[in-house]
Amino acid sequence: MLNRHARGFFTALFTPLARWLLRIGVSPDAVTIIGTAGVVVGALVFYPLGQLWWGTLFITAFIFSDVLDGIMARLQKSEGRWGNFLDSSLDRLADGALFAGVAIWFFTGGEDTVIAIAAVVCLVLGMVVSYVRAKAEALGFTANTGIAERAERLVSVLVVTGFTGLGLPTIVLLVTLSVLAAASFVTIVQRMVSVRRQAFSDVQPAE
Repeated sequence: MLNRHARGFFTALFTPLARWLLRIGVSPDAVTIIGTAGVVVGALVFYPLGQLWWGTLFITAFIFSDVLDGIMARLQKSEGRWGNFLDSSLDRLADGALFAGVAIWFFTGGEDTVIAIAAVVCLVLGMVVSYVRAKAEALGFTANTGIAERAERLVSVLVVTGFTGLGLPTIVLLVTLSVLAAASFVTIVQRMVSVRRQAFSDVQPAE
């Protein structure tokens, strides 16, 4: 939803930078790897230290690499299965690091086990959301439905975590994580129902 609506805006915003990076010899794969590394460092270094605001700013500086590398690949006409595989695999790593960083802080210095558990639940369900789609597509089905796509999950947790670092009551973060967990669960069910419908529609009655 959010990623589809914002695609045109961010493409226009980052295309000049994408052209410049290609001119100086930077590859889309390099941007993907550097961007993921930045997100992982921000999430697993700043967040566990309780630096939620600065960690969010650091992560945000790298998170848009996921848009930038795609623009670069299209400009270079090098879109292919390898780039798609690399991008998707590293997205899972970045997402896992983000929720793990939140969980680590609230299990330790943040001293809020409920929020920590909610973050772990979001991490697990987010991975399952992605896995269900990947497995469905590997079997020839489509499973791109659902109310909790990656962009919504990332924007929600980053914004609320950042402002929690500036004094926003932690209950807001707990509610956000709870809603994300519920939305992820609903998305899993939606995708499984969609695949089941497709699977049974392919079964031809015996003559």
